[in-house]
Amino acid sequence: MIKAKKNDFASGMDFAISMRMISIFVTMGDQQAKEKKMKRRFSLLLASIVPLFLVVPIWCTAPAIAADIQLNYANYSPAPTFPCIQMERWKTELQKRTNGKVKVNTFPGGTLLATKNMYDGIANGIADIGCLCMAYQPGRFLVSNALGLPLGIPNATVGSKVLWDAWKTFTPKEFEQVKVLTMFTSAPTNLMTTFPIKTINDIKNVPIRASGGAALILGKWDVNAVGMPMPATVEALQKGIVKGLFSSLEVMRDLKFAETCKYVTITDTVVYPFAVIMNKMKWKSLPGDIQKIIEELSVEQVEWTGNYMDNHIVEAMTWSRDEQNVKVAKLTAEQLAVWNATLAPLKDKWVEDVNRSGLPGEKMLGELRDIVKKNI
Repeated sequence: MIKAKKNDFASGMDFAISMRMISIFVTMGDQQAKEKKMKRRFSLLLASIVPLFLVVPIWCTAPAIAADIQLNYANYSPAPTFPCIQMERWKTELQKRTNGKVKVNTFPGGTLLATKNMYDGIANGIADIGCLCMAYQPGRFLVSNALGLPLGIPNATVGSKVLWDAWKTFTPKEFEQVKVLTMFTSAPTNLMTTFPIKTINDIKNVPIRASGGAALILGKWDVNAVGMPMPATVEALQKGIVKGLFSSLEVMRDLKFAETCKYVTITDTVVYPFAVIMNKMKWKSLPGDIQKIIEELSVEQVEWTGNYMDNHIVEAMTWSRDEQNVKVAKLTAEQLAVWNATLAPLKDKWVEDVNRSGLPGEKMLGELRDIVKKNI
């Protein structure tokens, strides 16, 4: 009986062990199945993620292809003014026409080169390109400042063409250290003042900002011509250091002179000449196809800037009258004759100065008059 009980006990133990083993194997099987399922899910997830790592750098982290050539373009003028507007247009056209091979970095407002340092700064490679106003240095740019004489130039479109043709005709040595890319002029100069002007006597001994040929004209009108950069004139007007300025009328809006100068007297006298110049070594380093594109832009930029300037003058004066209540007075034919009669000696002085430099002054003035007639 005892033996039978032992056998029964042993049989029970064997059965329990067997059941336990079966349970372990089943559990292991379930775990393996789960692991296989997890591996399958992970494989599918990995398969969907990996392509993203291959694609993302292409559209997200890959650096842009840099331009082959970078040019630094300096301008003394504030960004809203027309010398900088033409600069940005030239930059856009060059980058587009070279299909991005050339990138132009622009520096307005004298941030790279100031007014009177522009020519030397470009010649010495401080910047690759610069916008120069020759009126600020009349002695240095004697020939191109002939456009500061009263020649009857009616607008910036004509003035810009005259300046470019004169440059091509005379090729003055004053630009021999640089490459000239294009040229243009301002519109004719007019008086913007804080007081009304009725006769030429109203401006005698009055301090008025001007430069170059415009300053010489004010001198003939017995005005106290004050030379200073255009941006400095804003504060000078506010402080009463000057009572007005003698320049082209786009500045009434561009530099907000209409806020202080409530009177404009139309004299339509001289224009201010500008040149865009390039460092000679930089020019020679450019590939031939890039040089060709820049050359093709030269005359186009002359005409574009002149047209832009003339249209902008109309917009600026409309704004000045409508928004700032600026009063505009135009000289009568009789008044204009009196004012212009005082200016004749300026041409004689220019001829003398040119003769002293070794050039035929009278002949050049005659040629310049012909160039004006051709372009009007």
